[in-house]
Amino acid sequence: MDDIELDNIFVYQVKLPRNVREAVVPCVTGYTIYINQNLTYEQRQKAFAHALFHIREHDFDKEDVQQIETRAHEEIK
Repeated sequence: MDDIELDNIFVYQVKLPRNVREAVVPCVTGYTIYINQNLTYEQRQKAFAHALFHIREHDFDKEDVQQIETRAHEEIK
């Protein structure tokens, strides 16, 4: 797993649908992570860790979403 530049990751707490914990959007300067503001503190921490996992694993360059999510959920519990 490569090191990532945390200076290039922007995090916002926003209103998202109830079933969406976080969303990660690649951008020109790095990544933007949107965390559902309605989550508990612990849930927000887990959502952030989940998003970072996807960034570190370069999951945005891969195609099999089911495989990506299965691996991410196994790693982050």
